[in-house]
Amino acid sequence: VEGLRYGGHYLVLANHQSWVDILVLQKVFNRRIPLLRFFLKSQLFWVPLLGLAWWALDFPFMKRYSKQQLERRPELAGRDLAVTRAACEKFRHIPVSVMNFVEGTRFTPAKHAQQGSPYRHLLRPKAGGVAFVLGAMGEAIESVLDVTVSYDIGKPSLVDLFTDRVGEVRVQVRERPVPPGLAGGDYENDPAHRARFQAWINQVWDDKDALLASWKTPAA
Repeated sequence: VEGLRYGGHYLVLANHQSWVDILVLQKVFNRRIPLLRFFLKSQLFWVPLLGLAWWALDFPFMKRYSKQQLERRPELAGRDLAVTRAACEKFRHIPVSVMNFVEGTRFTPAKHAQQGSPYRHLLRPKAGGVAFVLGAMGEAIESVLDVTVSYDIGKPSLVDLFTDRVGEVRVQVRERPVPPGLAGGDYENDPAHRARFQAWINQVWDDKDALLASWKTPAA
């Protein structure tokens, strides 16, 4: 993390195993880069204390609609993208670290099996959200901070953290340049751009899975 700027503009990508991940990331990056900002599910606004804190810190809240809701009210389609676009436009003009858990959900063996994930220690990456942020913010993003997190007890809970049962936490931060041509592209409507973007994020995930495998393999 040496050389990062508190006044910079970063896109932070990480694997996701536990709520503890968020506290680990805040600890690692505290005063090294701008405050991490997450795109949150709208239901999290009602979490006691934290919801109001996230609202006060200007975290974007996203409301997801079911297929049935969209069928009844087609005008709701695209509202999430509008919220994302507005947030990204604001972020262009202030120091910011946009945080994205690329798997979209926390890792569990059941989810891993259900997806048929090709990775040993990760779920499949969802490129769309990352692509939209890079497309909306364009050259304002200085670099991508690729974070890999692993715990010696597997998947710790917040109770494990508060009762000091987590043990060792391994974190690697790899600063990656934004690949040429990926910033400002149209992921939704340009198939060639979408293919290039997916190839890039899949390579990032290949590297991350290999690193996690090396950490989990006992030394000879």
